[in-house]
Amino acid sequence: MGVSSRMLCLYNLPVRGLQMQYGGLSAGNKAAGRSKVTGRVQSESAQKAQRAACFPGLGFFYKANKEVYNFVEQKITIEEGIDSYSGMIWPAALALCHYLDTHRERVNFVDKAVLEIGAGTGLVSVVAVLLGAWVTATDLPGALSNLRVNLSRNTRGRCRHTPQVEALPWGHDLESTYPTSVYHYDYVLAADVVYHHDFLDQLLATMKHFCRPGTTVIWANKVRFESDLTFLENFKKAFHTQLLAEDGDMKIFMQWDLAMMTK
Repeated sequence: MGVSSRMLCLYNLPVRGLQMQYGGLSAGNKAAGRSKVTGRVQSESAQKAQRAACFPGLGFFYKANKEVYNFVEQKITIEEGIDSYSGMIWPAALALCHYLDTHRERVNFVDKAVLEIGAGTGLVSVVAVLLGAWVTATDLPGALSNLRVNLSRNTRGRCRHTPQVEALPWGHDLESTYPTSVYHYDYVLAADVVYHHDFLDQLLATMKHFCRPGTTVIWANKVRFESDLTFLENFKKAFHTQLLAEDGDMKIFMQWDLAMMTK
């Protein structure tokens, strides 16, 4: 594709020395809310309390059906939905928010065009907006209502640029809906978009489509399944990968398109 994009990949990011976990829930039981220790279905409040114990440094606490975080010196209130993957806060989203918040000089979002794919609840997009970016948050059509509410609630009166919310089915008619001659982003963000689903080829195609010259992609991911590793291998076939930093289980990679190296 002739892409000179740089890509930073964050895997199994710890937050202030803590290994990222989803409140003690295994990935396979996450949606059902089953404890990986006992297998019992937990109440929502118990899940929230358990998750809060895992992320004490994030200023998280449980409030009714909402979660409240503190990033960019702001209180961020997120509505969750427990009926789908997109309605939940995933570990890599917290890790990516923490990384962006604490590396503002290295990743400067001020007045930059940022696209988030698989935005879910919108937490990562909210943080990007608060850091000064012009953000387009995308997901499947069914997830957009809650995404739009969370973005509006947390950025109104606080942002340099009003965020946009758009539908983006991965790999579907991308050149027609997002022509590369029109759409160019300085950054593309993705957090925990590689999980147990059948659309990894479409996800890779979507990443490639938006990785234009001058675009930096920041991808946060927690490896759970064999399919995660398969996706990573396929990704390495398309992009050159360089390890930039490592701290225990946290790894940061820079990746760019191999096609540019042969020209």
